Amino acid sequence: MPYIKRNPENSKSVNIFYEDLGSGKPVILIHGWPVSHEMWEYQVASIVYSGYRCIAYDRRGFGQSDKPWNGYDYDTLASDLNELINALDLSEVTLVGFSMGGGEVVRYLGKYGASKVNKAVLISSVVPLLLKTDDHEEGVPAEVFDGIVSSIHQDRPAFLTGFGKQFFSEGTLNKPVSQEIQNWMHQLAIVASPKATADCVRSFSETDFRTDLLSITVPVMIIHGDDDKTVPIKATSAITSSLLPNAEYYVIEGAPHGLFITHKDELNQLLVNFLKR
Repeated sequence: MPYIKRNPENSKSVNIFYEDLGSGKPVILIHGWPVSHEMWEYQVASIVYSGYRCIAYDRRGFGQSDKPWNGYDYDTLASDLNELINALDLSEVTLVGFSMGGGEVVRYLGKYGASKVNKAVLISSVVPLLLKTDDHEEGVPAEVFDGIVSSIHQDRPAFLTGFGKQFFSEGTLNKPVSQEIQNWMHQLAIVASPKATADCVRSFSETDFRTDLLSITVPVMIIHGDDDKTVPIKATSAITSSLLPNAEYYVIEGAPHGLFITHKDELNQLLVNFLKR
C-alpha cells in the first residue's frame, strides 16, 4: 500500500496513505472532515478519464493514514501536504480542497508558495474563517462548535448519523441521497481517530486564513452550494471571492454541503473545464 512517511522532529513517524492514479499533470484532492479520500470516488474517475494524474490522500488521523495523538493544526497538515508533493516530486500541481481541505490548500500556498502549484480549487470551503468574531460577524458562533465537540465525546456514532443528514441537507420530505450513500459516508467517518475528529473541529473553525489568501498568485476557482447548512456560504466562499477578485466563483443553486455527490456531474464539469484552461 502506498504511504509517505513523515518524520517531524520530536515526534514519532506518521504514515500518510495516498492513491496515485492516471497520468498527465497532477491533481491533488484533499478531503473534507470527518471522512477520507474515498469521498472523491466520482471525481477521481472524471479527472483520470480527462487525462490527468489524480492523487488523493488521507489526512493524518483519518482513513488509512496513521492516527497520532497530536498534529491536527493547519501548519502541520500543510506540512503533510508539502511532504507528499516533495516525496512524489510533483510540479505544475492543481490543488483541490473540499470543506476543511480548502484550509490545507490555502495554508500550503501561504506557507510554501506556488513554485510547484499551477492552480487551486476551493469547494464548499471553510476559508477564510468559519468562526464568528468581532471582525467576522458572518461567522458561526463558538457555541455551535463547542456543541459539536461535546457530541463527539458523548456519542460519536450518533453524532455522525445526524451530521450526515445535515451534510446533504436531508429533511423529512427531502432525501437528496440514498440511505446507502449515508451509510457509506458514516463508514468513512467512523474509522477516523476520535481525537482527530474532535481536534479538527477546533482547527477548521478557529483558523483564520485571511492573511494566507493575500499571498495567493495562482488562478483559483471557488465552488459552493447555496443550500449549504454545514459551511455557510455567506461566511466563507462569498467573502473569499471578494478577497480574491480574480478568482472564478460558482454558486451551485440548491446544492448542499455534500455537492460532490448530489451535484457530481456539474462539479466534475467545472473541475475538468478549469483544469483544461
